[in-house]
Amino acid sequence: MPRLVPHRPERGGSGVGVDDVPWGSVHVVVAGVGALLLAHVGGIIARTLRQPRVIGEIAVGLAAGPLLIALAGPEALDRVLPAHVLDALKLLTEAGLVLFLVGVAHGIHPKEARFTRRSVAWVSTGSFVVPLCGGALLACGLLLDGDPSLRGHATWPALVIYMATALSITAVPVLARLLEDLGLARTTSGNLALTAAVIQDIAGWLLLSVAVSLNTGSAGGTARTMAVFAAGAVGAMLLRWVLRGKAVCRLFEGRPLLTALLLGALALTAGLGSERLGLTAVFGAVLVGAAVPRGALLPWNGAVARVTRIGRRLVPLFFVTTGVTVLTKAMGATSWTLVLLVTVLGFVCKTGGGYAGARLGSQSRWESLRIGVLMDTRGLTELIVLSVGHSTGILTGPMYLALLIMAVVTTAITGPLLSAVSWGEARRAPVAERASSPSSPSAGSAG
Repeated sequence: MPRLVPHRPERGGSGVGVDDVPWGSVHVVVAGVGALLLAHVGGIIARTLRQPRVIGEIAVGLAAGPLLIALAGPEALDRVLPAHVLDALKLLTEAGLVLFLVGVAHGIHPKEARFTRRSVAWVSTGSFVVPLCGGALLACGLLLDGDPSLRGHATWPALVIYMATALSITAVPVLARLLEDLGLARTTSGNLALTAAVIQDIAGWLLLSVAVSLNTGSAGGTARTMAVFAAGAVGAMLLRWVLRGKAVCRLFEGRPLLTALLLGALALTAGLGSERLGLTAVFGAVLVGAAVPRGALLPWNGAVARVTRIGRRLVPLFFVTTGVTVLTKAMGATSWTLVLLVTVLGFVCKTGGGYAGARLGSQSRWESLRIGVLMDTRGLTELIVLSVGHSTGILTGPMYLALLIMAVVTTAITGPLLSAVSWGEARRAPVAERASSPSSPSAGSAG
């Protein structure tokens, strides 16, 4: 059964079950609180450096395990995070990611686009198709090289589709937060980039599930996955119809806690069900989030916000467990030439594709450049995609690390690059135009 969070057999055994985890352990509580405090410190540092909080949380969480090993040795890590504690944190991480993804999927509504279909289509196509081709090219290089430490044992269709998807991701939650922080939320470039990212997310989650199913290597498995897709889509539509019913809305109106509990239970059940059917918990969580209806008078908006907030608070555990289970082994086995190649490829394909698409969509040169930079915000969504790839055996440890560094670097440089674009635009624009432009540094950037 594919896990959403990668496991480490030599520390965590052959599998994790709810009955195997001593939930009353003080050690589990202390370790969890410590990990969350570390993430909080990382977030504070990131905000001091005018970066999104998630960048600091990612960096500190991922570095915690390898840094402890470097300073005190593997024995210290085993004492701080013994197998049963790490297994408990993994289960909490899975639950947190599922709950968090409900809110992410609930926010995906391409019908709310404020632009012409032509502009949205070109930006979405350029910033998605070009990275898809870049990822497929990278996968072909791995297949031709044949190095098992990089290529792994995934089927070639699964590897090609997965690598293409991994390079094309834009993180909608991090992008939305970045736009607010930099004052770009109501600009043309900001709204167009966010709309395109929403459309790409839908395609990305579907391609990810296809890659996972193809990794089984059997036609029967692929057919089963298509059947699960169809059943999931039908189930999501039925759930949406039920939740929009007046009787159901009246039943849960004024009961925010009960509504949130129901929604959380639905998400966790759907995640577990999709995992047992051969996909990942991501698929079930996204289906539930997309099925929840929106509307100011409906009782579900508050429940989604509460469930997502709980999941978001648990997400930093994901960075710590990832750093311990994957990075402690992959650090020494990864070529830094590979890391540089993957980072440059990811940046050039995503930014260049976004720029080209925006230009074809009749945007100005500076707006197109700004959109291209914004589309390179990969953030937490990319890390979840990478975790799925590693846990299902598509990604090896060294490739996971290379793609992870690419995701963190490209997200971290988005703010500084946007400031550089605004500075360059202001330098070249005539004085009168510069003063009235909504994209000038005074109106469009805080970073």
